[in-house]
Amino acid sequence: GSGPVGAHVSASFPRSGDLHVTKTCPPSTYTGAAGDFCTITSSNVAEIEVGSRVVYAQAPDFSTLSLDSDVVIDIPGPGNNTAFGHCQVNLISGIGLCTFSGGTGKFTHFHGSVNGALLGGPDWSWDGAYSFDPRD
Repeated sequence: GSGPVGAHVSASFPRSGDLHVTKTCPPSTYTGAAGDFCTITSSNVAEIEVGSRVVYAQAPDFSTLSLDSDVVIDIPGPGNNTAFGHCQVNLISGIGLCTFSGGTGKFTHFHGSVNGALLGGPDWSWDGAYSFDPRD
């Protein structure tokens, strides 16, 4: 056996893979106002820590039942580590798309594209792909 494929890839290569995250948006932190946030409850990407806040810059448009907002993932703890993105969500179906491009600290070279879906209650899933590519 030669071990898993890619086990010997240099650390200088971009890191990428599938992204699977769940978040919760209870009324205590998310009422639909600009600046409200959801909290990451599970993540398969080490940099996106459980407890991270997903802050929405814009409020949903309740006349069209849609959200079209810049977002920031802000991880807990010291330091300036935030990912910058944009989400568009249909609030009727609960289906959305978020794209992330860059940020600060750990997220300087972060890119991601995730499909959002309502799991039930205040809980949502993000499933997609991510990469950390310093060559951008």
